[in-house]
Amino acid sequence: MRLTPTERDRLLLFGAAELARARRARGLLLNVPEATALIADTVCEAARDGLRLADAIRAARAVLGPEDVLPGVAEIVTEVHVEAVFDDGSRLAVVPEPIAEAAADGPGAVLPGPSAPAPEPVLTLDVLNTATVPVSVTSHFHFFEANPRLRFDRAAAYGMRLCVPAGSSLRFGPGEQVAAPLVPIGGDRIAIGFAGLVDGPLDAPGAREEALRRAAACGYLGAEGAAP
Repeated sequence: MRLTPTERDRLLLFGAAELARARRARGLLLNVPEATALIADTVCEAARDGLRLADAIRAARAVLGPEDVLPGVAEIVTEVHVEAVFDDGSRLAVVPEPIAEAAADGPGAVLPGPSAPAPEPVLTLDVLNTATVPVSVTSHFHFFEANPRLRFDRAAAYGMRLCVPAGSSLRFGPGEQVAAPLVPIGGDRIAIGFAGLVDGPLDAPGAREEALRRAAACGYLGAEGAAP
């Protein structure tokens, strides 16, 4: 079997990450190379599963907590860089502060974030994760543009964000249906970036209809056949 240098590097990283997983499963605390390999491999596997760059970085930041590593490792591993192949090509992923508090494992778990209080939700949508991997959505992500494998009423979610403390996330486990509390995006109500379905003022004439058309054309579950 002939492998390119990039493929050999990927296999080397995967092998190191597998060793780290095995040692952690035996109850051992991870050292710097082991922790770094596991974090980097998480990004690469998330990319292979079809996650976007931001979601892959969030997954990598949730894989290890201070209790999983040897003393001093969290202070040394303050940033991990890895090149991963996403659906739109190779991207350099930079994972800042990768060893944070461990993420909760339950369905719909709110991942750690700042303790600022959340407002009261104005809408709750049932969200089904049809993917085979967990999907996390952060507090101020335009929920309408969340992972295309999440099935929910996209039209109802237009212009909304999660009603969770700022900086935290809501986790949707594979095959699980979770009730997602939502509130309207505040401020100037401009959505730039995210999945690129809006990229402008949310309330501009025709913006909602065009975003729904784009979402349906790109295969976002819950957007197909949505009334404009």
